[in-house]
Amino acid sequence: MVTIIFEAHGTTFDNEKNLSSGHFDIELSPLGINQAKELGERYKNQNFDAIFCSDLQRSYKTAEIAFGNEFPIVKDKRLRECDYGDLTQHPTEEIKPMKVDFITKPFPNGESYEETLERMKEFLDNLKKNYDNKRVMIIGHRATQYGLEHWIKGVSMQDAVTAPFKWQPGWSYQL
Repeated sequence: MVTIIFEAHGTTFDNEKNLSSGHFDIELSPLGINQAKELGERYKNQNFDAIFCSDLQRSYKTAEIAFGNEFPIVKDKRLRECDYGDLTQHPTEEIKPMKVDFITKPFPNGESYEETLERMKEFLDNLKKNYDNKRVMIIGHRATQYGLEHWIKGVSMQDAVTAPFKWQPGWSYQL
């Protein structure tokens, strides 16, 4: 069994403008940098065998600011947010109600949530194989968490993408 702690990346400039970044590699805002520092403080007396994050800077910079070189930080593009294609950096309020329409079909010139699920399944299969009896953190995106909810807790993608997001200090999963 692998113990997974999931944390959302820090706030970005797009988040502050209520834009959906998708694969756009936007920077953390000053608020996001402070949130990353707080993340490190929250877990300062805990141990992780690895910190996994996407290769998008909002994810890996959150990890680097929070943990420095205290734990191995592993960038993995399978942990990326969904690619919104032509709708990248459109208003979040425009994208949010459309998510359910792109579970099986891709966003125009982007990807579907089913494709993000396949990326997560492959990642989780590798995690099971290589981190059995270990404790890891994943710093990711909404699509990352949808994959965890779906593959570990059995939540349907329709329920995952329509559930209101409520931030909390970490979500725990047993794989």
